[in-house]
Amino acid sequence: MSKKKNNKKKTRAEPKGTAWLVSDEAYHTLCCANYTRLSDNPEIQAAVNKICDLISSMTIHQMQNTENGDIRIKDGISRMVDITPNPYMTRKTFVSAIVRTLLLEGDGNSVVIPKTKNGYLYSLNPVPPGYVSFVPDAAGYGYHILIHGQSCNPDEILHFVINPSVEYPWKGTGYRAVLKDIAKNLKQASETKKGFMESKWKPPVIVKVDSTADEIANPEGRSNILKEYIETTNAGEPWVIPADTIEVTSIKPLSLNDLALSDGVTLDKKTVAAILDVPAFLVGAGDYKESEWNNFINTRIRPLCNALEQELTRKILISTERYFKFNVRSLYSYDIEKLANVGCNLYTRGIMSGNEVRDWTGQSPKEGLDELIILENYIPQGMIGDQKKLEQKGGGEDE
Repeated sequence: MSKKKNNKKKTRAEPKGTAWLVSDEAYHTLCCANYTRLSDNPEIQAAVNKICDLISSMTIHQMQNTENGDIRIKDGISRMVDITPNPYMTRKTFVSAIVRTLLLEGDGNSVVIPKTKNGYLYSLNPVPPGYVSFVPDAAGYGYHILIHGQSCNPDEILHFVINPSVEYPWKGTGYRAVLKDIAKNLKQASETKKGFMESKWKPPVIVKVDSTADEIANPEGRSNILKEYIETTNAGEPWVIPADTIEVTSIKPLSLNDLALSDGVTLDKKTVAAILDVPAFLVGAGDYKESEWNNFINTRIRPLCNALEQELTRKILISTERYFKFNVRSLYSYDIEKLANVGCNLYTRGIMSGNEVRDWTGQSPKEGLDELIILENYIPQGMIGDQKKLEQKGGGEDE
């Protein structure tokens, strides 16, 4: 018996799904697939740089508690923290590196290794965030830090923290997760704007020609028609064209306003400003306001300074009567006239000396202005009758 041949053709299973074919130009115009670091985003970089510049520009005072108030102490340890934290950096670059690591790469954590020589502190070295990892202790609440693979106890190093974690309160959390999508949106808007501005498909004029297909099928034919009817020698010269043969239509090309990019970018910029807690004008989405700036210094810069002050105080200073303090008052927006009026009022009431007022207004001290003075009328209520101008001349009685 012969075997029956199976004449059924095998059909190839069609893949399920849908595919779209686009040109390379359209793909690069509409898509933004590359990874963008937060530090590469212009808006985030501008906000973080401003915070770093402000905090690093402040003088770090070493203060001491006294019975009559806190006074500033100037010694070797205050000079090292405020001027030369290590042989390779100044206070400006040192503090900027710490704050930038806290806000961006360090995810709310920044580590500094103190170095000692002969029992004296001589260097504070920031550690790059890529070399640091935090390991919780299995037995309890504490943790230890791995730096270049070497385990260190938290009391041996300076560990600056912002936004404490819920699971590990000793560890900070950054803004990378919440800013990631916004940074992507801003880059997508930038790529779309760039692709739109570079696109060649934006003709301002369309010319309809009553001609055969062969005449306008090639560039030479179209060029001949333009030269014959439309091309002129003088700018602004009117076109003279056949009424029934050629029709010219002016069109309005699609603009960025039609794409609504401006509103979306402004909203994203304001969101970045809200997350980083900076004024919107710092990221290009608002106008400068003095009250908004002072509130920014008081509610954003001061808390970041407190995180640095407390860690420096508890890890570096041995005396319980001393502490470090940033000069936050120098960052407030003061009008020179207002500052001078306040200083003069405090000077005439005996609250500030003349040299302290001169220091407020940025002038050098002068001899003889270190004493506190008070005007004659600013005396206690019970001594009003003792003023010389109320005493009678000649000692006679009132008439």
